[in-house]
Amino acid sequence: MTDATNPENPENPENLPGMTASPSEHTPVHESIETAAKEPAPWLVGAVAAVFGLFYAYDVWEAVGNLVGVTSGAAGLGTSVSPVGWIVLIGGLLLPVVVFVLAVWLGRGRATLPRAGILFAGLCLVAALSLSLVTIFGFGALIS
Repeated sequence: MTDATNPENPENPENLPGMTASPSEHTPVHESIETAAKEPAPWLVGAVAAVFGLFYAYDVWEAVGNLVGVTSGAAGLGTSVSPVGWIVLIGGLLLPVVVFVLAVWLGRGRATLPRAGILFAGLCLVAALSLSLVTIFGFGALIS
């Protein structure tokens, strides 16, 4: 036999280095190529997380501003912050941190674009909840 299907023929694809008899079997070279194609570069993962982290940090900074503003406003009026006010203010402070950590955890093992989408969805959630808390409670409900 001299055709390419002869197992002893060097032109047979099964006899070439790195080739396997069935497509379901992988050599270490193929596995490393597939793994590298699925995992985004570490610097890109860090850059995406850092950019979105800045937006989440801005939300934390806004919450700190609300906390300081409401407590000083209440002190200026000769009253204090109510227990519900403290819960709302501290919740507003913790919300961006918790959502960011959750979004990073949910995004692990994903490609860069889905990871950025999860971080963006979390940022939208934080913005919507923060705005809702301010609208629902307002300044008057936060002081006693």
